Amino acid sequence: MVHVRFEGRSYDLTERELNITATQTDDEIRTRLAGRFDVGPDALKDYVIDRTASGDLIVRPEAVYG
Repeated sequence: MVHVRFEGRSYDLTERELNITATQTDDEIRTRLAGRFDVGPDALKDYVIDRTASGDLIVRPEAVYG
């Protein structure tokens, strides 16, 4: 499962829908997601990809504190 937080909305997608695997690089995953959301690749450049112990991916904007 890939949980994505993008432009204030949450999406739950499968790796199959995105044609990705958890072993791909963060940049490869961001590129696939940019295509899915029909935005340029730079739109997701500051997004963090967390890999959970269960194998799921969480894609979210970078958190800024302070």
